[in-house]
Formats: sequence, C-alpha cells, structure tokens
Amino acid sequence: MSHNPDAFLWGASTSPHQVEGNNVNSDWWVREQNVARVERSGDALDSYHRYEEDMRLLAGAGLNAYRFGVEWARIEPAPGHFSTAELAHYRGMIDTALEYGLTPVVTLHHFTHPRWFAEEGGWLGSQGVSRYLAYVRRVTGILQDVPWVCTINEPNMLAHMVHMSRAVQSGEWPTPTVEGEHGVPALPDPDPEVGRLLGEAHQAARAILKGNTDAAVGWTVSCQALTATPGNEAKLREVRYVREDLYLEYAREDDFIGVQAYSSQAVDANGVVPHPQGPDTTLTGNAYRPDALGIAVRHAWETTGGVPVLVTENGIATADDNRRIAYTDTALQHLFAAIDDGIDVRGYLHWSALDNFEWGHWRPTFGLIAVDRETFVRLPKASLYWLGETARRGRP
Repeated sequence: MSHNPDAFLWGASTSPHQVEGNNVNSDWWVREQNVARVERSGDALDSYHRYEEDMRLLAGAGLNAYRFGVEWARIEPAPGHFSTAELAHYRGMIDTALEYGLTPVVTLHHFTHPRWFAEEGGWLGSQGVSRYLAYVRRVTGILQDVPWVCTINEPNMLAHMVHMSRAVQSGEWPTPTVEGEHGVPALPDPDPEVGRLLGEAHQAARAILKGNTDAAVGWTVSCQALTATPGNEAKLREVRYVREDLYLEYAREDDFIGVQAYSSQAVDANGVVPHPQGPDTTLTGNAYRPDALGIAVRHAWETTGGVPVLVTENGIATADDNRRIAYTDTALQHLFAAIDDGIDVRGYLHWSALDNFEWGHWRPTFGLIAVDRETFVRLPKASLYWLGETARRGRP
C-alpha cells in the first residue's frame, strides 16, 4: 500500500488507569496502597468524567484520532459479572470520539487487571487466559464500528509484571516507565514462557474480534530500537528476541503492529548497556534519541514480514515543551523517511495526550496537555497545537 495521507491517523494516546481515577477494583490500585514510598493514582486526571473535554481539545487542535482503553476491572468487577453500566460508559466514549471526528483506537488491556483476577493467580492461574477471553467476548458488543482494536498493550512489558507481587512484598516497585529513579531497579528480561502464553491469548482474542467486529486487530509492542556495539551482532539478536522479536512474531497474521518507541540502547557482549546519564537524559532516565522511532519501525516491519505499522506511542518525558516539539519533529522526520522508503505506516499517535500517572510516579510528564490535579483544569501546551498543524500539513 502506498502512503495515503488522507487516511493517515494523527492523534494521541492514554490508558484508563493513568487518567481515569479511582480504579479501585484493579490490581494496580491495590499495589499502590501497599507500597508506602510510591505515589498513588488517586483521582488521577478524572478523565472518567472529563473525557469529552479531553477529546474536544485533541480534535480542536487538528488531530483526527484518539487511542484510549477500556478498563477490565470496571467492566468485570467480579468473576463472570459484567457491568452493563460500565460497558455503556465506554460505548459513550467511542460515540464521543466519533462525534468529534476522532478515529477511536481502543485498547482492551493496558497493564491492569481486576483484583480478583490477580488473586486467582493472574495469567499463570489455571483460568488466566480463559478469563481474559471471556472479557474480550463480552466487550466486543460495544466495538462493532470501532476501526482499530489493540488486544494487549506491550506484552513484553506485561511479562515482567507477573512477578510484581513478589517485588511488592520485598519493598521494590518495578515500573515499566522509570529507570533508576529513587533506586528503582531496571527490569530484567521478560520470561519467554509468559510471553508465549500472552501471544496465544492475543491470537485467540484476535479470532474473537475478527469474528464479531469489523475492526483491524493487532497488539502493541515496546520496541526498544536496540543496536549492536562492534562485534556483538549475535548478542543483539539473542537479547532482541527475548525482549521484542518473540512478540513481533506473534503479530505476523495481524492487521497491524502497534509500535511504541521512545529511546534506543546499545547491546554489548554482556547485554543491554545502561543509559548514560547526562544533560540530555529524560525524566524517565532514557537517552534523548528521537531517531529511535525510525529504527523501531523499520525493525518491526522487517520482523513481522511487512505487517502495516501503527505508531501507538512515541514521546518524551520532559518539563520543557520546546524540547518535546524538537524531539517529536525529529522523530517524525525519521518516521516519514521510513514511509518514503516504502514501509506501510498507517498513523502516528503521540504519548501522551495528557500529563498522567506513570505507574507509581507523577514526575515524568509526557503530555500535550497539562492538568492541574487539584482543579482538573486542562492546560493545552504549545506542542498540542504544533502537532495539530503538522497533521494538517500531512507530514513534518
């Protein structure tokens, strides 16, 4: 498919737990209460009630797409009990997006689970996958006219989280977004067996969705734009398979692959080289690498065998909005260089629409819109209007 600027998605992303507030039935809410030294999501940004304003700001700036999630813990607060009211709430979000001219990109699972699911043993419990698929079957009832559905967000990061309960008990707080802050340890390689379990769940969910909706179905992968130091190409392949390629391979029959890229790291003979700390280090401890998006998109395209790419997350944690604009402009230049080389890219969704709760931390700010967490007043940044103008032009 040649690049179609009229169909290209330009938008931003959020996830339920990070913006909605008071997600009290989720396993993440429970963890936040049990680890004293981390911040809590609390009311978050109250987007559960204020999503219409969030969407209006995105559409008013010139964007045409919004990626958001439905929260399993709200929809199924007890095993087998599905809330008609919550399903109607998320259907209302879909309708609102469509009314504002925003293409809804809906994520069914973004790190959080119902607390009862975790208590049953989660994904490794005897009913883990079947529980998830029952939820998927029920939620398809509100998705018939949704054009894009992501089954699971970043399964390669989720694979770490099956071990979260042990980390919490030991007083640690492994987070998918912040490396090294306050002594937070870097995450180890994900367990490939857990990865395969999630891959099978994704493919089964895809079959359900394809049988009951007209949506393009895929999942999103944390694409780390890893590169080899001289002489360590074999080690790169080994590390990249466990961290990324296993999950990209499960997308080979999908309608799209969601690429989520922020920075790049090198791999030497011992594995991934830690990010050097310096003046360009972002608020998540990452290196300033806007070129990572192009690297990640090209690798995902190659590894999936040419599955269309949808950039579902890309951004920078910074308090300097001019730096955000500069980063995003360069990242988009690398993205469109890949498009010009023939890679089928269907859209770009910035992370994040709002400065939100970053899994135990409020300090990293990724948003195009700031939020006063006392009053919930939305404060659009210059980067929001800059991205909207870029969308109107159709390319950087």
